[in-house]
Amino acid sequence: MYERFYNLRERPFALTPDPEYLYLSRVHREALDSLRYGLETRAGFIVVTGEIGAGKTTLLQTLLRRLDDRTVVARLVNTTLEPRELLEAVAIDFGLDTAGKSKPSLLRDLGVFLVQQRAQERRPLLVVDEAQNLSPAGLEEIRLLSNFETEKSKLLQIFLVGQPNLRQTIASPELEQFRQRVAVSYHLTPLDSSDAAAYINYRLKHAALGEPMRFPADAAELIYRRSGGVPRIINVICDATLVFGYAEERRHIDLALVREVLAELEATGVLPARHDSRPERAPVPEPAQAAAPRPIPGPAAAPAADPYPDEPAVVPTAVQEQALARAIREASDVAARLDARERALAQRERELSEQRRILAEEYRLLRVQRSHVAGPPAAVSRGRARPRAETHPSRFVASRQEGFRGWLKRLLGPSQRALEEN
Repeated sequence: MYERFYNLRERPFALTPDPEYLYLSRVHREALDSLRYGLETRAGFIVVTGEIGAGKTTLLQTLLRRLDDRTVVARLVNTTLEPRELLEAVAIDFGLDTAGKSKPSLLRDLGVFLVQQRAQERRPLLVVDEAQNLSPAGLEEIRLLSNFETEKSKLLQIFLVGQPNLRQTIASPELEQFRQRVAVSYHLTPLDSSDAAAYINYRLKHAALGEPMRFPADAAELIYRRSGGVPRIINVICDATLVFGYAEERRHIDLALVREVLAELEATGVLPARHDSRPERAPVPEPAQAAAPRPIPGPAAAPAADPYPDEPAVVPTAVQEQALARAIREASDVAARLDARERALAQRERELSEQRRILAEEYRLLRVQRSHVAGPPAAVSRGRARPRAETHPSRFVASRQEGFRGWLKRLLGPSQRALEEN
């Protein structure tokens, strides 16, 4: 939609996890190093957790892309399965036949497969994405797969990637055996303010065809505060900002545009409203306490400080309804302008195509006319041009005077006399 307008080769803030756009912040670099360490040391279980949209899947795909051909990967993305189904899914992803086989047969075939891979100096790796959906019984089934081992190392390495509640599940008493087998564990935290700004401009630079555009520091700071440093929410806000900028034909992004986008996203429910409807407000902290972390508001307390000091924190219901109605009207107007602009561009492209076709046809006709005027080339004999025979004008004059029949009679006269003499 806006790629051509901003001179981009593709959308820089798409929500799909693309390893090409991985920005290695401090936390992402540490997580990637931890995964590499666990892989190189053939550790048993490696656990990576993080909030929704923290970049876990992108980090995992980056690691898998960098593996050599000696690593054989089985990846599970659907974890809402029963223990028996999990075992079948692992076997199928490793390329084993599971049709009509009992669980002991599946375990035997899987063990034979892992031994064969070790004999061929290959490294089997099981990656379980969205592992927070695994039940305790499912986690126990995954743990039992780690029993395939030799005297010195594991035959199967297992990566578990999931949301923070995966750590809570593993910490439960009934999974003590599982927890003791976790060799590497890392939790992805959100980006800080400087990393958030660098993340935004890094993705813009990676997608740029020429001189990359940039989000100014104040706009990036506002996006960081509103997103909490979560990369996926940053992507949502930045992508909407580019859409709005394209709709209003604004080549440069500024703080005012980002504020408009945030208001629109909140009005449409894409982002939760940042205002607190309770009339009570927490007291402003003392200067000595200002540097302390802001506590999470309880059920009877409002945030300690308004992250947007230039806007009221308490908005009456009527005002909210008016703002929502205005936002809906503005969104409809923006959508209508975008549709009109797209139709105008499409019509212009059709007109240009028709003009090119007409010019090509006129050029072809002009060449045909020139070839008719020039006539056929003179005959060439022994490298020299032979002059064209002159036509006697009296024949044509006579034909015009006597008519077509007289001209035909004069033309066939000699041939007719030759026939009569024979």
